[in-house]
Amino acid sequence: MPTEEPLTSVALESPTQPEEIWEEASFTGEEHELLGFDLDEEGDIVDVGGVEEHASGVWDATFNFTNSIIGADEESENIEVHRSWSRLMTEHDALGLPYAFAESGFATGILLLFALTFVVDWTVNLLIVDGKLAGTRSYQELVKRCFGRWGFIAVSVFQFVFAYGAMCAYAIIVGDTLPVVLSQLPSKTPLYSVLTSRRAMITLTTLFVSLPLSLYRDISALAKTSAVSLGAIVFIVFAVVGAGAWEGRQGGDVSWVGGGVFQAIGVISFAFVCHHNTFLIYGSLRKPTMDRFAVVTHLSTGLSLVACLVLACGGYLVFTDKTQGNILNNFSPTHPLITLARLCFGINMFLTFPLECFVCREVLLHCIYGQGEEEKPVSLPIHVGTTIALTLSAMGVALWTCDLGIVLEITGGFAATVLAYILPPLCYIHLSSGPTFSLKKAGPLLCIGFGVVVMVLSTSMAVAEALRGKEEKVCAG
Repeated sequence: MPTEEPLTSVALESPTQPEEIWEEASFTGEEHELLGFDLDEEGDIVDVGGVEEHASGVWDATFNFTNSIIGADEESENIEVHRSWSRLMTEHDALGLPYAFAESGFATGILLLFALTFVVDWTVNLLIVDGKLAGTRSYQELVKRCFGRWGFIAVSVFQFVFAYGAMCAYAIIVGDTLPVVLSQLPSKTPLYSVLTSRRAMITLTTLFVSLPLSLYRDISALAKTSAVSLGAIVFIVFAVVGAGAWEGRQGGDVSWVGGGVFQAIGVISFAFVCHHNTFLIYGSLRKPTMDRFAVVTHLSTGLSLVACLVLACGGYLVFTDKTQGNILNNFSPTHPLITLARLCFGINMFLTFPLECFVCREVLLHCIYGQGEEEKPVSLPIHVGTTIALTLSAMGVALWTCDLGIVLEITGGFAATVLAYILPPLCYIHLSSGPTFSLKKAGPLLCIGFGVVVMVLSTSMAVAEALRGKEEKVCAG
């Protein structure tokens, strides 16, 4: 076993130029072993978290990472494998992108999409550099290595908020979609009033579908729907664009520059945050080098940018100032193509709710009961009680509000910006050599400043709008 040596001697001249980082800081076989990966005689990874068969090539990893974008406690790698395969369809926030354009204006929205895609691409790659410098293999381990227990608690809080916000949004979307679909049934259908009630459907699907599935300690079987989820989100994108083109302009004039730029950044950030999967995707490569991972990252963010741009433009240009937080709500309840899209999306939402509940539960229980390497599973009463509390509270939020846009703004502005724009460069500044205020660290410092401003303004504006009842939105049923 090689002697563990500090990895801080790696040459990293300018983090503002990723290409130079990849050329100068490729992982060696010894360093992969220090990060916990088992290698064969040729230096390829043969075991990542005990799942040798999951080793992948560049395109496989690109598919996984794209799922993670268009769409936690990193201690459990299995749940991240499952989420990386299912994330694409579970990411309801993609349907909020037209709303982000309505907030920021069309031209500003396009500019933000390109700019934030670049920043996300850069910070994802920077995380791997951070992991090399710290000798860690997960996001939480990295932050804990840099800032101790309080850093670990902080990243856990933001991961919890991010996943819990997704739980609330999933329940809201169920109420937005399934009752509209079921309203197409004949009015004399038994329990018609229940099936078409927003609150009744949220309650029933949560109590009798999402909650029982969330009670499992291992919900890996839900990840087997990833291929169907991928096809479904592609169908939804084309359905929104096609139905919108058929209906023609429904709103007012296009706004090129709007006043809700920071709220829009929160929504877009929520859609693009994939940093919790970074180390897993890197480790899944058969030959995990920084060059290959950079290719995966560029392809993933590029493909996600195209999909998000098509959906955002296609939705906003039709409904402009009338665009809602869930673009499907803008279409007629009887539109056949959108009805099918609603059905696909609604069913997937209450089936993927347990994935986010799993993450929330693991993060929470690990912070409370975690004991390092000696940690043992919590007792059944604690497991069940925590799951019920998380599920019912998220259901309560969905019953209280039907404004998906506000949920995306608050969760994205508060949690996503920290996970994507603040912690990765902050860890780099802490780990790398040289003075803090230097040209070498100018890029990370600017990124941190950007993240702090966005987090404060986006969160405060979204909370203020929620408290004063923006547009007095009334929930149906």
